Amino acid sequence: METTAVSGSWRITNLNDSGQDETSDFAGYEFTFNSDGSLVAINGTITMTGTWSITDDTNSDDDSSNDDGIEFNIFFPVPDTNDFEDLNDDWDILSTSSTKIELIDISGGNGGTDLLTFEKN
Repeated sequence: METTAVSGSWRITNLNDSGQDETSDFAGYEFTFNSDGSLVAINGTITMTGTWSITDDTNSDDDSSNDDGIEFNIFFPVPDTNDFEDLNDDWDILSTSSTKIELIDISGGNGGTDLLTFEKN
């Protein structure tokens, strides 16, 4: 999974936040997952830098839909009012290929489901 993520740049083709399509908030951004754990999103003159990691959370009491416990963690140090805050989560991996990464998060609080898809540029 790590090798797939660091191989080139990606764009968000789907961000569904509890039923609300927020994909357009990230139109024009290219995301680069670097091997040092940094995550860079660039859209023309705007650069956002965060972090990413893949962790094994099999010992967690999380009642998520992912039985294997592998989480794709994304964090951008931004205020709650920033669109990038919607990406901050410990996402469960739905599927991966050399050109697509599909992630899901089921909220423990309100039971909402968030979906995030990155596709290779």
